[in-house]
Amino acid sequence: MGETNCIQKVSVSEYISTALSVYVENGYSFSLWRLPHSTVIYLAASEHPLLVSEVTIEESKPGFIFSPFDPSKDKICLQLDEFFVFDNGQIISSKGIFADEIISKSNSKKSKLIPYYSVSTSLDKMNDDDEYKHLVSAAIDEVIRGNVEKIVPSRSKKLQLQNDFDLITTFNRLCELYPSAMVSVFSSPMTGTWVGATPEMLVGITNDQHFHTVAVAGTQPYSAGMDLRSVRWTQKEIEEQALVERYIISCFKKIRLREYDELGPKTIVAGNVLHLKTDFMVDMIATGFPQLGTTMLKLLHPTSAVCGMPLETSLNWLKKNEGYDRQFYSGYLGPLNVNGESNLYVNLRCMQLFAKEAILYAGAGVMADSDPEKEWSETEMKMNTLMKSIKK
Repeated sequence: MGETNCIQKVSVSEYISTALSVYVENGYSFSLWRLPHSTVIYLAASEHPLLVSEVTIEESKPGFIFSPFDPSKDKICLQLDEFFVFDNGQIISSKGIFADEIISKSNSKKSKLIPYYSVSTSLDKMNDDDEYKHLVSAAIDEVIRGNVEKIVPSRSKKLQLQNDFDLITTFNRLCELYPSAMVSVFSSPMTGTWVGATPEMLVGITNDQHFHTVAVAGTQPYSAGMDLRSVRWTQKEIEEQALVERYIISCFKKIRLREYDELGPKTIVAGNVLHLKTDFMVDMIATGFPQLGTTMLKLLHPTSAVCGMPLETSLNWLKKNEGYDRQFYSGYLGPLNVNGESNLYVNLRCMQLFAKEAILYAGAGVMADSDPEKEWSETEMKMNTLMKSIKK
C-alpha cells in the first residue's frame, strides 16, 4: 500500500476527478465530503462496502456510513481502503493502492467528464404540484383528528442535467455556496450517486467525548445581507421547532440523562433559507454515558423533523401515502470514527444523479394550521439549494 504526504503535483480538483474515474473503472464505491465551516475535504473508497443492520459507533472501524430513511433497512459502511485528505488546495495525505496511478493519470491532463454510478430509477411517477398539496391536506386532516402531532410529507422532482454536467464542479460549487452545510457525494453500484448539502447534524462525537445533536425546523427565505435579529417566526414555525426539541429531550429522559447543555433556539442561515436551531451537548465522560452516540442514534432516527410525531404512526402513514420510496433521502450519512470523531448528518437538501437527469427531494413539516400552498413553496425553496449548484 502506497502512502505519501504533502503531495502537490496537480490541482486538488484534477486529483479528485482522476481518483473517481479510477474507482469507477475498478468497481470501488466512494465518498467525498466536507464538514461545515471547514476547508478540509476528505475522499474515501472501498472495494467491498459492508451492509450492517445496526450502527455501533464505539465499535466501528473508521469509515463513512450511508443509511436509508427506513430504519429497518441495512446501512452501508464504506471502509477507508483508500483515504485522502485535502486542505486549502493542498493534497495533505494519500493512502491506498491506487495513489501512484491517480498521480500518473492526473498528470496526463485528460479532459473528460467524471463518471459516477447510476442505477435505474424506481421513481416512474413524480408527484406534481397538486398531488403534493393534496398529500399535505391529507396530513393536516390526520393532525386535526388527533392521530399525530406532526407529519413531514415529502416530494421529488426531476431535473435534466446539462451535457457538460460535472460532479466535482457541482461539489465545489456546493462547498462555496453553503459553508455551514455538510457537503457530500456518495456513489456505489448498489445505491447510485447521491449529492447533498445538509444543515442538520444527527449525532456528533468529538475527540474529547462530547455528544452533539440539534433540533432544526421552521423555514423561511433568506436574502443576502438580511439582519437575522429582525427575523420573525410564526407560532406554527415556533411550535414545529419546539416539537423537535421536546423529542430530543424525551430521548434523554428515556435513558435517564439529566445533565445536558441546551443552546437556542436561534435563527440560522442554511443556503437560501432560514431555520430555527437548538443545539444539545453532553459531556459523555462526566455523565458516565460512553455509548451515548449509539444509543441516541437509535432513538433519534428518523427524527420528528423528517418523519413526524409520534414516530411509528407518522412513519406508517408516510409509507402508505407518500407514493414513493424515499431511499436515502432523510436517512443519515457521514464519517464514522475518522480522526477520532464521528459526524453523522440527516441526508437533507440532496439529489440522486442519473445519466442525464437528477431527482431532487424535499419535505415540509405539517401541523394543524399548515397551508398546502405554503408547504409546497417551502419544498421549492429547499430544492433550490441543489438547483443552484447544477444550473449555470
